[in-house]
Amino acid sequence: MPKRTNENDQALIDLGNEARKRAYAPYSKYRVGAALRGKSGRIYTGVNVENAAYPVTMCAERVAIFKAVSEGEKEFDVISVVTDNGGSPCGSCRQVLAEFGLDITVLIADGEGNLIQETTVRDLLPGAFTPKDLP
Repeated sequence: MPKRTNENDQALIDLGNEARKRAYAPYSKYRVGAALRGKSGRIYTGVNVENAAYPVTMCAERVAIFKAVSEGEKEFDVISVVTDNGGSPCGSCRQVLAEFGLDITVLIADGEGNLIQETTVRDLLPGAFTPKDLP
């Protein structure tokens, strides 16, 4: 696992911001990009993909996670989430992140690449329902 540094974190934010440009957001115009680093060091990006049937829209964070899992990666250490205004991950994304670890660092940044908040999944989703809660 690569060591976390300010430079590595900024590079992850920059990748999320670059991915954000490819978002498909014709309805909300709210583009979101994410860059997720697996413990292997590999990075997976994601963008939000909207749909005219709004409930089937997919968030950037989940796209990145699903891409990673589809490639065999299931352990992550950090994700950047980039929006124009530094918006926080939605509840569904928080729950999906929790599935893979409450200690994943979440870097929330704005469209200028500025880090707005550094937190963890645990702090974003207190009382998370995790695999440990299943019998």
